[in-house]
Formats: sequence, C-alpha cells, structure tokens
Amino acid sequence: MKKMTIDGNTAASHVAYAFSEVAAIYPITPSSPMAEVADEWATAGRVNMFGQKLRLAEMQSEGGAAGAVHGSLSAGALTTTYTASQGLLLMIPNMYKIAGELLPTVFHVSARAIAAHSLNIFGDHQDVMACRQTGFAMLASGSVQEVMDLALVAHLSTLRAKVPFLHFFDGFRTSHEVSKIDVIDYDEMKALVDMKDIDDFKSRALNPEHPIQKGTAQNGDTYFQNRETANKYYLATPAIVQEMMDKVSKLTGRSYHLFDYCGAPDAENVVVIMGSGADAMEETINRMNKEGHKVGLVKVRLYRPFVADAFVAALPKTCKKIAVLDRTKEPGSLGEPLYLDVCSALFEKGVSKIKVVGGRYGLGSKEFNPSMCYAVYKNLEQKEPKNHFTVGIYDDLTNTSLDFSEKYDAAPEGAISCKFYGLGSDGTVGANKDSIKIIGDHTDMYAQAYFFYDSKKSGGITVSHLRFGKTPIQSSYLIDSADFIACHNPSYITRYDMLSDAKEGGKFLLNSPWTTMEELEKNLPAKVKQQIAKKHLKFYNIDGIGIASQIGLNGKTSTIMQSAFFYINDSIMPYEEAADLMKKAVYKKFSRKGDAVVNMNYAAIDSAKSGLQEINYPASWATATDGAPMVSVADNEYFKNVVHPILVLEGDKLPTSAFNADGSVPVGTTKYEKRGVAVKVPKWITENCIQCNQCSFVCPHACIRPVVLDDATEKPATFVTKPTTGLKGTQFRMQVSPLDCMGCGVCANVCPGTKGNKALVMVPLEEVVDADAKNWEFAQEVKQADTSSIKRTSVKGSQFNQPLFEFSGACAGCGETPYVKVVTQMFGDRMIIANATGCSSIYGGSSPTCPYTTNKEGHGPAWANSLFEDNAEFGYGMNLAYKARRTKLAAEVSALAEKWADFAEGKAACEEWLANVDDAEGSKAAAEKLIKACEGCKDCGCECDALCKEVLKAKDCLVKKSIWIFGGDGWAYDIGYGGLDHVLASGEDVNVLVLDTEVYSNTGGQASKSTPTGSVAKFASSGKRVKKKDLGMMAMSYGYVYVAQVAMGSNKQQFLNALVEAEKYHGPSLIIAYAPCINHGINMSKSQDEEKRAVDCGYWQLYRYNPELKEAGKNPFSLDSKEPTGDYQEFILGETRYSSLKKTQPAAAEKLFKENEEESKARYEGYKKLAEEE
Repeated sequence: MKKMTIDGNTAASHVAYAFSEVAAIYPITPSSPMAEVADEWATAGRVNMFGQKLRLAEMQSEGGAAGAVHGSLSAGALTTTYTASQGLLLMIPNMYKIAGELLPTVFHVSARAIAAHSLNIFGDHQDVMACRQTGFAMLASGSVQEVMDLALVAHLSTLRAKVPFLHFFDGFRTSHEVSKIDVIDYDEMKALVDMKDIDDFKSRALNPEHPIQKGTAQNGDTYFQNRETANKYYLATPAIVQEMMDKVSKLTGRSYHLFDYCGAPDAENVVVIMGSGADAMEETINRMNKEGHKVGLVKVRLYRPFVADAFVAALPKTCKKIAVLDRTKEPGSLGEPLYLDVCSALFEKGVSKIKVVGGRYGLGSKEFNPSMCYAVYKNLEQKEPKNHFTVGIYDDLTNTSLDFSEKYDAAPEGAISCKFYGLGSDGTVGANKDSIKIIGDHTDMYAQAYFFYDSKKSGGITVSHLRFGKTPIQSSYLIDSADFIACHNPSYITRYDMLSDAKEGGKFLLNSPWTTMEELEKNLPAKVKQQIAKKHLKFYNIDGIGIASQIGLNGKTSTIMQSAFFYINDSIMPYEEAADLMKKAVYKKFSRKGDAVVNMNYAAIDSAKSGLQEINYPASWATATDGAPMVSVADNEYFKNVVHPILVLEGDKLPTSAFNADGSVPVGTTKYEKRGVAVKVPKWITENCIQCNQCSFVCPHACIRPVVLDDATEKPATFVTKPTTGLKGTQFRMQVSPLDCMGCGVCANVCPGTKGNKALVMVPLEEVVDADAKNWEFAQEVKQADTSSIKRTSVKGSQFNQPLFEFSGACAGCGETPYVKVVTQMFGDRMIIANATGCSSIYGGSSPTCPYTTNKEGHGPAWANSLFEDNAEFGYGMNLAYKARRTKLAAEVSALAEKWADFAEGKAACEEWLANVDDAEGSKAAAEKLIKACEGCKDCGCECDALCKEVLKAKDCLVKKSIWIFGGDGWAYDIGYGGLDHVLASGEDVNVLVLDTEVYSNTGGQASKSTPTGSVAKFASSGKRVKKKDLGMMAMSYGYVYVAQVAMGSNKQQFLNALVEAEKYHGPSLIIAYAPCINHGINMSKSQDEEKRAVDCGYWQLYRYNPELKEAGKNPFSLDSKEPTGDYQEFILGETRYSSLKKTQPAAAEKLFKENEEESKARYEGYKKLAEEE
C-alpha cells in the first residue's frame, strides 16, 4: 500500500479496474469521473490484476449500459458500471435480471438525489433506496478510505456469493472529496481472490460449445418456487461479506463489520446511520462522551441483506433509545427505509424496551454538521423524543424540524482549515485540487478538500474547503471556522459575508487592484474592515488581475493566488519547495496546450512573491463606518425573501414555507442579480457604430441591446446617442448592462466597426460601471420609439424584439445561448419549452433565478424540464395537450358563431379565429376581437352567456402556441434519440432545437455520437474512432420533417430564415445549431468566429430542407454554405480537443484527422447532390 491524495470516485474506480475486464457506462454527475479515469488508465496502458487493459464501452443511455453489463456478464466477462440518480433508476429492470441470474458484479454508485419537484445533482440516498428490492446486495462507504476498502470487499464478496453488489457512497461529499488515503496495490488485491470463484463464474457463461438457455418465460405453476431457489445465496451472503471484510482488515489494519459500533460502551442513546454522515456523527460523539454523555453510533455497512442478528449484536446492552437517520424521503410511507428496517429487526428479535425514532437529513447534499448531530442526540434525551423528524432545515409547515441553533464544534484540535472563494472557470478549484495533492503527497500531513459550487455553469461562485493536519480527518462537512480565507474575485467583497467564519488571528488574502491604503479604505465595506480589525486578521492583498494581464494570462489569476497561499502559509512547507511542486503540476496540466501557456503559468507562480502586500491596517477599522456599500437588493419581494438569501450563500436558512410545493418559481428574476463579475466590459464608441445590431444578436447573455428613442425624449447626459439609420426623428444607442455582462468579448469581436475602428472596445469594468449601470436602467424604463417599420425577420430588425431569455448562468462566451435568446426574441411571447437535462437546462432553469422573462404584457416562454431521456416525448405531450384543449375550444367557438347569427361583430370574430386557428399572428389578432365580443356578451342574459364564459375560461389557448423542444447532442443523438425519432415521425407541429457542441458539455465533455472522428473527449481519450452521426439526413429521410443545419457565426440570416421557416411549417421541424464550447479548448471570446471558420473550411455545413417546397414542385433542399475555402487541418488543430491528440499520439492523429476531413468532404458532396436535384 502507498499513500495517495485522491477523491472517492478515483478510489472506487481503482478497485473496479483491478477486477474488471469490461465496463459499460454512460455519463452522469457525479459518477462520471469513475468511468473517465478508467478510460484514461486504459489509454495509458494500465492493466488489471489479470494483466489486461479494461475494455470500456460508452453506451447511449444508462438503460443501454445496464443491458450491456448484463450481456457481458452472461458471456463470462467480469464487468462493472458506474452510475447515479436517474441513471441508476434506468438500470433497475436489468438489475432484477442480473440478480435473478446470480451474475456477480459490482455497480459503483455515487449516490445522488432523484429529480422530483426539481433536479438536484448532489448527494443523498434516494437513488440507491429505489434499488433495495432488486436483489442486489448493498454495501455503504462513508469516506474516501472506506470507498477504497469496501469496494474491494464488494468485489471479493460478489465473486464468492454470486449475488451482485451495489457499492454506494455519497455523491459529491465522498465522490468528489479529495483525501489522503492508503491505496491498495493490485498485487495485494489479487492475493485475496480465490480464482476458483472466477473460474466458476466463467464456466456458467453462454457458449455454443456447452450451450444452455437463460431468460425463459415461466407460467404460474413454476415461477414462484423457482424464484425462491435464490434464498440460500442471500442467506450465505452476510457471512461471505464478513469473511472478506476480515481479509481486507488483516491487509489494511482497518476493522470493518456488517454493523460497526463506536462510542461509549454503556451508551443509552444511539444513532444508526450510513454514508458520509457517520464521520460527522463520530466526531460529535467523541466530544460528547468526553463531556460526560453516554452516546453511541452504529454505522451500517451491509444494508442488503439486512442482518437483524448482527444489528442487534452491535448495540450496547445499555441502549434505551435509537434515532435512525435516513438520507432519503419516501412520501406517504410509515417511515424511511432504514428506520423501518431497524424497527423490523428489533421486533423480530423480541427487543421491545428500546424506543426508536426516525428522521431525515442531508437531502440533496444539505449540510450535515456536528451542530445537527448534537441536535439529534438532544432530541433523544427528551422524555418523548420527536419521531419522523428532520434536521438541518427549518420546517415551518409541518413542524418536523429539530432545533440545531446551538453551535457545536466537534472538529479535532490541530487541523488547519482554509476557505477559497472563486469564480467558476477561473481555475480556483483546479488550483486547490493541486494544492491539496501537493500537501497530501509531499508532507506527512493528512489532507482533505471539498468543493462547493452554485448551480450556474462556469461563472458561478465556488468555495473550496481545505483541511490538513497530523491526524486523519473525519470532518465530512463544510468549514465554518477558518484559519485562512482567500477571496479570488474583488466583486465578492461587497456581495458575500466571507469573514464571519474567520478565526481570531487568522489570515485573509484578497485579490484586488486596490494596492494603496486609500483605495482599500474606499473599496472595502465598513463591515469587512471591522471584521479584519476585530478578529486581528493578518490581511494580504495582491493585484492578481493586473499581474495576470501583464503576463498574458487574460485575467486567469488562480496560479498567482495559489502561489500567494503557499507563500503566506510557509509553515506547511518551505515556499521554494511548494513553488517547484506547483510548476510540476502546471506542466502536467498545461503541457498539451503548448510551451507558451506553461511558461506564462511559471511566471505567474514567480510573480506572487513580489506582488503580495501585507496590509498594516489602522486599529480604527474596528469601528469603521464608511467604505464601499454592500450591494443593494432589488425591490422585489420574491427576490428579497427567497432569491437573495440563496445568492449570498444563506439559502440554508430559508424555511419550507418559502417554496411552492410543486417546485414552480416566478420567471424573470436574473435581472435582479447584477453580479458584476466581469473584469472587462464593452464600451460603445458612438461614431464607429453602423447600427448593424450584430453585437446584440450574438451576445450570450442578452446584456447588450439597441435602444431607439424619439428625438424629443429627455435622457441623461451620459446617454449618448446618434440618429437612427432609416428611421427619421429617432436616436439610436447600443446599451450595455455592465453588471450583467460576463466580459466574454464576443460582441466586440464580431463588431465590424467603421474603417477598421471598432464600435465596441473592452475596458475595465470600473471605467464604465457607474454611468452605464444607470443608463441601462434608464433604457429599460424609458418609452422607446416605434421600430415596427424595420423588418423583424432581418438580423438587424430581430434585435428590436425584446429578448425573453436574459442573464443566464451560462459560461462566458457560450455558443449555445445566443441561439436560445434569438428564438425567444422571435416567438417568446407564445412559446412553451420542453428542455432536456443538460447545459441548456442548467443555465436555463437553475435555482434560484430564472433567465426566461416576460414582455410588458406579462407574456413569455413557459419552460419546464422533465428528464434527460424523455424530452422529445415531454414536448410532444405538451403539443397533445394544447391540441386537445384547442380542439374543444374550436368546437365551442363554432357553436358560439351559430348562436351569434344575429350578432354580426361576434360572428365575424368567431369565424376569423376559426380561419386562423393555426396561424400565429392571425390567431393573435383574432383572439383580441373574440375576447372583446365575449366580454361584452357573457352577462347580457342571452343563451350565449354560458358559451362566452367557457371561451373566456380558455382564452389563454386562443393564440397558437409555439412548442419548442430544446436539448444538446447528448440528448438528441444518444439517450433521447429514440424518442426524438418517434416525435419527428409523428408529423405533429413541434419544433426541435439541438444545440450541438459535439460532446456532453454539462457533464464535462464526454463523447457523444455527434463527436467527430479524431476528437479527444472523455471516453475517447485516444481520439474518437468512428464518424459523427448525420442526424439531419436521418430526419430528412421521412420527407415531411423540416430540417436545418445552422451556425450563426457564419451566417446569421440563414439561421434566422431557418427559425422563421421551421416555426411557420405545420409539421415537425429540427434545427441543428453548431455551438462552440469551453470543452473544445478554444478562446471563448471568439466563439462566433470559430463557427465561421468551421463553415468556411467545410467542417460544418449549412442547409435547409423545407417539405413545403417539395409540395410546390420545387427542390426542398437548399445548400446554404459555399464550397470550402479555409484550411481544414489548421482549423481543427486550433482546438485543444484535436491538437492534444497530435501531441500525445501524432501518428494516430494524422490518420484520424485525415479521415475526419474526408468524412466532412463526403458529407458536403452528398448535400451538394441533393441541392442539384431537379
């Protein structure tokens, strides 16, 4: 064994790799890294304990992965998989089969919440509890070290028992926690394996040389008794597990049992728990027992089969009360699963004198700390403890919650705790992962790191929690008392309360451009000054942004801040040693991006020493009353009461009554955030602007928009305008919202300007923020001039429509969101959106704010997400609903028209609506007249009153709805393809927008069937070996599906034409949009240019297929991209996803890149032939 600093996923994968010949997988957070690291190991040539590389197969869905696992096991290969949440639920049908056929395997699960009222990607036990009836044995790990040890127990046990195992550990809290552990070598594992168990498994494989038949159909006369034949295997399993635990314990020196008790030998109050919460609970009881309490803890290891004898034997004889904690919720049940199992076990064993209560904790990775653990024991001390309680929340609706307001610090003395506040994608998390590995691998200290993320994509807040010390760290909860705090983004200083967790005499490192005392006095809020002075913090400042700009790192400050951390904390290790180790980590991480990037990061490390300032602040700061104000909160009740607390990291304090039971939330709340995270923002140079509106068209966050005012409109002095081209009597301005801008620079890059002079230039935020923030507010409130004479189907004209998707949580420079924004500008006031789980659902529908908004009439997109795999069917169902509702409405309007024979105006309104029922603008105009007629008649006393009221009840169905189905290529090409194909084949009037990034962007860049040949992606680390699926051609084969392939960076008008045609077409439409992604390894400020270059060289083709033209006797196919002129190889080598393969495997890269180019040429030639057909 050797010490290594790794996370829980890597620990599980390390063991699974040793025992497996095959892994069939599908990406899902938070389990994907298990498969990713296995793929990397296989690519690098690692062999398992049998001397062979793992054969890893990425499937189209988790259901497909489970089927492949079943087939591989049936054919005699040792096989595993890794999954979580909805993915695990999709495997359940095959899990029954695998268990029923006694096939030994281990499914490794990063246990995660299930999407119910909302999606949650974080950890709890809802998913694994849905599998407890499948026949899989279930083994729980509570820490990274336990994952390593118990994964080994699971693999050894399944081979002997023939019962399949589900080995689970808490998603994120354990799967992503980085910890210093003992790593068991493969030779050590192999010594524990009885090869006869493997031989027996392989002898039962399907083989034509000794054939058998499996999976037969049985009738009622035999099914029952055959089902019972498995009993002896399950009865034998617990003893086998204990035997394997003993073997592993002998090897490692760490003791494991089916149920492990710790605490006072004479404890009266005992908690039963499994998973990572057990470590926090153990820390708590250690302190409580020192204080004289008599408390204990039972850690559940083997949950299925549940062994009542072993459980009762684990309890101290003195036990009087038990609290069972479940990390799941089962609405309507008598109690949660573990609670019911404990009650049943005690009842069966005749133990009647122990009082048992149950409670829920930690759903969706809700924090579970010693204060909460203490509250559970305090509840047990009551004469009548509360049963069916919750802990960690404030339930003011059903009053289930325990009071945990008493802070209880159970962390062992001597551990150093550090917190780092960063911005998603700024490198803070990556740098801290490197730091904890440097500390763990190169000192004698134990180390632990855990990372908090908000729900935005890159660009959200991250908080890194690092602990290290001389003893093993069991603190499975967030740091709330820190020795060191770093703020990596200066805008946070007025947004978050970072220093309340600082210890007396601790250290605070700020990244800011405020290098003088005068600047600090001005820019630090009074509260921050007070905290620094009252806690006697050592305060350091470094202008990381300025240093990064000088070096050429384009605002990337993480390496600078990491170096400053080690310099300040040189008690960890000598700074020079740390600097050397940082440089080695930099080379490993960035070498594939080229020497220039490596050298810039080397310079960043060296610069921290000279750039760091220790601030000798005055004692008067302790009573400071002046300084920068904290960011003001928008005057909106929902935002103030619900959204803002979540944004400032105080969402844990919200009570249950703050939320709607069905999970629904108000729209249009991103506009209140005003995050101010951009380093640079665009400044409008009036005289250089040609008013083309391209900048507005491509803005990923809808934060730059044209404003047109009448000449007579009064405006602020800073609101500079120029005469509007083609619209006399008006003034034009391109207005930026600096506090909503992400600073990507896409707008400035696409700006054509005048005579080479740009109309938009990127300047530091502070240069324009004061004036432009006010100008933006003015632009939103002022009455704008009538621009209806400008054609709305032109690129310029479309941008005078209000975006109804704004300020999302997408990455800076995102290639997807400009498409979504423009769709809402064209049809948003009548859109209903079904959104597949993925990037577009996360930036489009993540708590606490909603980027979909409304126009002045209160109309806007109605958006919903169901699951990943069913999105096409979900949207199809919406269409079915409105079709049915509007059919009923049409019948009522027809009946009303007949009854209104003598009411000419009303009859005409009915007939106009019926004639335009399926026309967007026509139904909108007719609806106004019909509503007016019905309002005038509904209470007049005539026989039409009832019908009028029925029509008015359904008036929100009068306007034709625009049904849209959004999703990425992972959904459309893979997991959701079957449903998508069916919906397109249905002929119904739905519109599908596929945001094609050619990878699974949301889960970190795994290969999909859209990934082209030679592209490096996760699960294709040596380059994808098969070509990209042609989704458009497959859809065109039906002949009645409108299909377009677009890239707005290449041809904005073609994209707009496709949108208009697709939405107008009375049938299914499919638009496939090329979307550059941060996972491609490109400069995202040039994402639009990347689209143009992709089309110019022939990598991506533009076309439209319109079935209406076919009906008119014309060629339905229009090839909209010209013959390729760009250098194809130069284009792909400009993206790291391709160039990295050339660095690592040049021969393979040359072959694959040539194939890639030939495939694109062949595709273009095929389209060309279609376009030339008569």
